[in-house]
Parts: sequence; C-alpha cells; structure tokens
Amino acid sequence: MMTSRNRRDFMQQGSSLAATSVLAAILASETAGTAVAESFFPLPPRELRRANRQARREERLFKLSLAQWSLHKSIRAGELDNLDFARVTREEFNIEAVEYVNQFFFEKAEDKAYVDDMKSRAADQGVKSLLIMIDREGNLGDPDEAKRATAVKNHEKWVAAAHQLGCHSIRVNARSSGSYEEQAKLAADGLRRVSEYAASAKLNVLVENHGGLSSNGAWLAAVISSVDMKNCGTLPDFGNFHEYDRYQGVAETMPFAMAVSAKSHDFDKAGNETATDYVKMMKIVLAAGYHGYVGIEYEGRGLDEIAGIRATQQLLLKVRRQLAG
Repeated sequence: MMTSRNRRDFMQQGSSLAATSVLAAILASETAGTAVAESFFPLPPRELRRANRQARREERLFKLSLAQWSLHKSIRAGELDNLDFARVTREEFNIEAVEYVNQFFFEKAEDKAYVDDMKSRAADQGVKSLLIMIDREGNLGDPDEAKRATAVKNHEKWVAAAHQLGCHSIRVNARSSGSYEEQAKLAADGLRRVSEYAASAKLNVLVENHGGLSSNGAWLAAVISSVDMKNCGTLPDFGNFHEYDRYQGVAETMPFAMAVSAKSHDFDKAGNETATDYVKMMKIVLAAGYHGYVGIEYEGRGLDEIAGIRATQQLLLKVRRQLAG
C-alpha cells in the first residue's frame, strides 16, 4: 500500500520526469525549428500550446534546407559519401530537405539504380529532395551555337535525375560572353531550350547569381523575363553578387525565385553573419511573397563545416523568431 509520503515522492518524481521530457522535446524542436508535438503531452499546459502556436507561425514564414555544398570539403576528402548526405542532414541537424550538387555524383546521373538508392535513403530519413545544382556541363549562353546546343543537351540527363529523385528543380548557370545585350540574348536562348525540355518532366530551371553578368541582379531579372516561361526562375544567393549590392540584387531577382540560398562565411560573437544582415535580407525575401525553403550554404573557413552549418541554422531560426513576432 502506498503511503502519503510515498505517493508524494512518486508524484514529485513523475513531475520531474515530465519536466525533463518537456525540456528535451522543446530543445529538440528548437534545433529543428519545428513545433513540439502536442500528442507528446496528453494535456499540454497553456505555455506549451502557446509555444506550439508560435512555432507554427514561424514555420509559415519559411523552412530550412541544407545545400550539399556546405559539406563539400568532407565529401571531397572522402569523409562523407554522397549517399549518406540525407542521413547526415537529418541526424546532425534535424533538417528535413536537401539540395544536391551534381559534382558529387557526376558520373551517376544516368545510373537509375544509384539515383533510386539516393531517393530511398532520403525517404528513409523523412528528407525531401528539392533540387540538384548543376555545374560543369557547358555554358548555356555560349556564343558558339554548337557548344550552346551541347550544353543544353548535357543538362537533359540532370532533368531526368532530378525528376527521378522527386525534386522540383535543377539549378543552372547562365554563363556567356560578349556584350551586355549579347549575353542576355544568348543566355535566354539556352535557358529557354532547357526549360522547354524540363517542362515535359514538370521541373523548374532556376538560375543562380553565380558569377559574370548573372551576379548583376538587373541583368538576370531581364534574362528571366525574356525567357518568359513559368518554369524558368531564379535561385537568389545572398553572397554571390561580388561588387553588386547584394540587397539590391536579391530584391531584383526575388520576383522570379523558386528557391533561396542563405550563403554564410563568418560570424560575430552574437552569431550574426559578418557580411550579410540576415534580418534585412530575409525581410526582402518575405516581402516578395516567398515562403518556401531557404537553403543553408556555409562556405566559411573560421568554423568547420558542421559548426558552420549549425551557426547558420541557428541564425536563420533566430531571425525567423524575430520576424514572426
């Protein structure tokens, strides 16, 4: 028979365990940026319900994904296999979506068994495959017609791979040469051809500001307008505008955005990125009506890749809390 004292000790112990469970769940949700599941608590306290409502408000602003380039050093060093990217994304950061880089499985685009393996491993982790970033397949704005046609053809296998993975887009480059106007015309031609092919797979073709005139926001916006296809858009990157004003560049390209890359390099003691005002930048992103995934892309040297990704993740979550009010 349980005495009054035993009953009191049991209740105190139960309260302590519950509090510990609440704290653990809240800390886990803080890292992931997700709401604490109310089913975890049969009768959640008012504070927990309020926290859940706040978390849902924050998630409606934007969600986080991880760009594979953030781990390029580990992959190139053989410390991380491309096939383990989705698992590491979930286990290390509890992030639910990924953006692949074709360089890390360059010879595997047409290997359906390999791509299926990528897809199943991501699904096993509950991770969404959003897009593939395409490099080293020729210049879509090449002045040489034959080379431009080859570049277009080279991108077709990546459209197929992205479709097989369940992605919504491929990210391409708009490299060209010649005058400002000539490059705009040539890039638009190559992009239109790839976009027409991708449309049959219901895939988008996104251009990142990634050097050359593509890092000029006004030029890139004009090119996308010239292509004039619903599945051809942009992937604004916070840090690839070089001499061009990054806030102006993002504002100019956001009307066409179907993905966003939160580039980071260095952080101050308060956890803010030293080159980009993330609050200002995310206000521009949200003002354009964008509420999709924001991809973490850490490229710094001051922190190792894992720490850099976490620092970027925490900064984005902090900014999201602030903007959610």
